[in-house]
Amino acid sequence: MIDIIKQIQNANPGLGTTIIVLRSDSRALADSATLTPEAQAWLDANAPDARLSQETVLLAPYPGGAPAEREVTVLAFSDARHLAAFATAWTADPIPDEDEAA
Repeated sequence: MIDIIKQIQNANPGLGTTIIVLRSDSRALADSATLTPEAQAWLDANAPDARLSQETVLLAPYPGGAPAEREVTVLAFSDARHLAAFATAWTADPIPDEDEAA
């Protein structure tokens, strides 16, 4: 993952150093270029300067494999605390409400 971050930072320095690459199955994504309304509302309330971006990186499908270009979805933040809060809220599995768990 660090290699991917370095590639993105080198290719697009305007994103800054506080970025997160979202998995294609992230529950924060409606599709590869759009956040869900809930995730967008969370960003609007908690990190309004966050920017969503599509970036191209070289990834090997397995160690030692030939790298191929792949598009990834990136969220850039101006503050590491915003990234940490977003990651806590949106990259972990949601904790079910007590009513749902019963």
